[in-house]
Amino acid sequence: MPDAPSEVIAQLAPTGVLRAGINMSNFLLVVDKTASGDPIGPSPSLSQAIADALGVPLKLIGYKAPSDVAAAAGTGAWDIGNIGAEPQRAQVMDFTAAYVEIEATYMVPPNSPIQSVDEVDRPGNRISVSKGSAYGLYLENNIKQADLLAVTGGDEAFNAFVNDKMEAYASLRPRLVTEVKKMPGARILDGQFSAVQQAVGVNKGNDAAYAWLKDFVENAKSSGMIAGFIETHGVQGKLSVAGPA
Repeated sequence: MPDAPSEVIAQLAPTGVLRAGINMSNFLLVVDKTASGDPIGPSPSLSQAIADALGVPLKLIGYKAPSDVAAAAGTGAWDIGNIGAEPQRAQVMDFTAAYVEIEATYMVPPNSPIQSVDEVDRPGNRISVSKGSAYGLYLENNIKQADLLAVTGGDEAFNAFVNDKMEAYASLRPRLVTEVKKMPGARILDGQFSAVQQAVGVNKGNDAAYAWLKDFVENAKSSGMIAGFIETHGVQGKLSVAGPA
């Protein structure tokens, strides 16, 4: 892409540094940390590419959960926030189109009569989900008949599913592939109830920066940059490059 206009640089890096809010809980987008504690993965790599295009240094700011990134919108804590784009979050920040997608589905316990994703949202079924997650927010908007129980923390949500003998546990498919091994006889349902779309967010009111970021993300997808990040960080088959906007 051509050099960013001065207006865009002023909006995205008002302190002279691009401060990127990173969700540390997504193990596909943050795969490791440096010796100094900085996150490593596709999300930090995309942030570095944006900073390079702006011609400014990058500062990565880690947050425990995506809801924490969203809660800091408009406070001046970050300039871009890399989290799943959901309607609730779009009320406080503007999102580009997704750059990667992650399939979200359900795990059911041994001997469960549930055979398909569509059978989960039925009266009497209880679903455990990580509170504040993008897929959890999707379920909050879409579950009509089952009881949705949002539990703080992915490990805690899984433990609640097991200990309370719930009918389903909702999470990202790559996490479920690991969790299902802890419960012999449990199954991961085919298909998906949603695909979590990871995007780049910007604080509202920065229209020039928002337009530039949208173009940057589309170029990053079409040029193979995002696919390269996925390969470099070893998450092929778990992350997918999102389609064009």
